[in-house]
Parts: sequence; C-alpha cells; structure tokens
Amino acid sequence: MSFELRDHTADVAVAASAPTLDALFAAVADGLAAAGCDAIPEAGGDRFAVDVDAESVEALLFDYLDELIFERDVRAVLPVDNEASVRRSDGAWTLSGSARGVPLDAVDAREVKAVTYSEMRVEETDDGWEAYVVFDV
Repeated sequence: MSFELRDHTADVAVAASAPTLDALFAAVADGLAAAGCDAIPEAGGDRFAVDVDAESVEALLFDYLDELIFERDVRAVLPVDNEASVRRSDGAWTLSGSARGVPLDAVDAREVKAVTYSEMRVEETDDGWEAYVVFDV
C-alpha cells in the first residue's frame, strides 16, 4: 500500500496503489492526512468509525474522503491510520472503516477544503488497484 502527493495547479492530488481495494481506500485516506499535515504523531487520539454507502466505487471513495473531512471539522481532529473495508452487494457499494483522530492542536495542520471529482479515477490493474484524487486546498 502506498500513496504519493502530487502538485496539481492550486490543489493537491494523491496517487495511490495497493494490492486490494480495502488497502487502496486506506492509502488514499492516509494521503489526505499527509496533504493536511507534514508530521503525524505516532500516538494519541481516539479511533472513530466511518461508514458510507454509494452507487459506484468512485462515488464511494468521494463520499468516504468527504466524510473524513467532515469528521475532521466536527471533531477537530486529523483522521490518520485509516482502515477501510469495501464491499459490493446487489449493485451498491459500502465502506466500513475507522481512523485515529489526532487533535488538530497537536499538529501543524493545513486545511484541505474538499475532495473533488476532477480527474478522479479508481482502476483495477494487473498488480492490484490504483486511484487518483484531487483535493481543493
């Protein structure tokens, strides 16, 4: 599982790859955390649950990241150490996951305003899964 931050005009993009869809979603979420903070404390913060449903895998990734941004704003925490379990059933996509919420006052955080659909892609490859997501900063 890996991610890479990439400059994108006035925004920031995350390119991620992983052997499974679960690991891919967690990697993109970890990329979101990295876009918001240079150094993440290894300890501190409580875990919280994240559950989302959507009609497509791209919509699920968008809604998942949007929910993490919402949780950041409501809880005043940076969601890190993300875990995700992605399932497809009867044409619907669901994600059950969790994140460790590091208090924002414990990090030097930058604001990531929103996730965008601009250039978003989620693809299965011969080596696993890849995603590309642009964030408005």
